[in-house]
Amino acid sequence: MSRTDTLRDLESEVGVLIRRVRRVIGERARLVHPDLQPASYLILTTIAQGEPVRASAISELFEVDKGAISRQVKHLVELELLTHEKDPADARATLLSVTDEARTRMADVTEHRQKQLGEKLADWSDDDLSSFVAQLSRYNRALNATDPQA
Repeated sequence: MSRTDTLRDLESEVGVLIRRVRRVIGERARLVHPDLQPASYLILTTIAQGEPVRASAISELFEVDKGAISRQVKHLVELELLTHEKDPADARATLLSVTDEARTRMADVTEHRQKQLGEKLADWSDDDLSSFVAQLSRYNRALNATDPQA
């Protein structure tokens, strides 16, 4: 098989992976809350990974219009998955935080998903799994280094 054929196969497999990831994000969103949209789930998980954050920082991170982020944040607050409070450094701004209920729901979803993944990859050796993770990481670093949009 030529390198061109291999690269074409790689793009095909990455396409399969992207479709699977989109489906999984939708499933996870619904498990956290039946009315949670996949894009809002990504915002929620991003906020959950760190300290309280301004909506403008989320807008920059996702490269999405501030108005769109504002609507999603409003919906997340209505679903009681996010809270907002005044930024002590700037009273005009607010900081977003994940609620305890959201953290609990997301942890349950993560635990369930990891169990499923473990079952599906049960016939993979620890070495195979570690090698795959290392190669995927290398792939992501290579694309990130050459094309920040990748």
